Amino acid sequence: MSTAAIRSLAVSLIVISLVGLLALGGCGTNGTRVCTLSGCCGPTSDACVVPQFLYGNGLNGQISIFPIVNGTGIPGTPTSVSGPANSLGMAALNNQFLYASNPASPVGGTSSIDAWAISPGTGTLTPLPGSPFSLGPLSFAAGLAVNSTAQVLYVADAGKIDALHADATGALTPILGSPFLGGGTLYLTVDPLNRFVFASDDAPPGNIAAFTIGSTGALTAAPGSPFATIPGYVGTTRPSQVVTDATGSFVYTGLMATGQVAAFSVDASSGALTLVPGSPFPAGNNPLSLATVNNFLYVSNFTDGTISGYSINPTKGALTALAGSPFAIHGGPLVASPFGGFLYTTGPGGLLAFSINPQTGALTQVGSAIPYAGATVLTFVL
Repeated sequence: MSTAAIRSLAVSLIVISLVGLLALGGCGTNGTRVCTLSGCCGPTSDACVVPQFLYGNGLNGQISIFPIVNGTGIPGTPTSVSGPANSLGMAALNNQFLYASNPASPVGGTSSIDAWAISPGTGTLTPLPGSPFSLGPLSFAAGLAVNSTAQVLYVADAGKIDALHADATGALTPILGSPFLGGGTLYLTVDPLNRFVFASDDAPPGNIAAFTIGSTGALTAAPGSPFATIPGYVGTTRPSQVVTDATGSFVYTGLMATGQVAAFSVDASSGALTLVPGSPFPAGNNPLSLATVNNFLYVSNFTDGTISGYSINPTKGALTALAGSPFAIHGGPLVASPFGGFLYTTGPGGLLAFSINPQTGALTQVGSAIPYAGATVLTFVL
């Protein structure tokens, strides 16, 4: 991607991240209720609802904190703290620390990672000592993803991936071998089992780079990486956000140049990717943001002002359009609840929340739109 294209994206982005914070004393969750050793709390007890918060970063240099009301999925009135003005990525580590990328201005300068401690129960953010953490000259911090096993934050950085270890205070230090070359133009993700990193790369013909994760968080390119989204395509398909399904068996990315979604199956041993039969699948114009929820995939078609919904074949990874898809929802970035029941986006009306029908995948708006600036791209964490 040219520096002009990166700059064009960088000045128009908002990133939203949904973080579920478990109430103290819980040993697990059942939906949005805390489960203790004696069983799950009753359905009407406010004390048993898992506190949840939606974090958004806009062009105003603020991180907005939206509480999710009483396990209903409905966002409440936000508060805010100072943050980057046009972050391209946001990620939370173990519900303790929140990180946001701060791209360099001008492009090619020194970019950094802003970091905060998350207060349990309230979602309040407190800047970490040493924040922001510099990535050095000639860097461009974009999408973020975390490896909670190795306590490592990964940063898409203009064709390379920075790997930063978080200590007990949340402070970041590059691990041995960082940065790792071979992908990470703007977006990346870690599979749910912390085995692999997948990064979208718009070098022709448009690729997904795959890496195995070592015990320290170090990355090793998977055999055959990078993998073309459409083999033999002339130019670049412009892959957008990259996500996995809930099991980490499949990888999906939007193809902004062709209005499609590319789908890959993941080799569980090596992380190598194989195109799913039938890939790429039709989407709308400019499919910028993606979110997977259980066996459903949602894609925000920014130019069309719609959201495409698909069911995911659990054995083959193929996509089938949901009844009523594309939905007439002018969505920007997408993010799903960690409990799988709600989808969030921003549009002309502000921040929107939708419940997800667990059988059909249909979307139904819950609550009213909260005034909030729109966006074109989302990097999210569950």
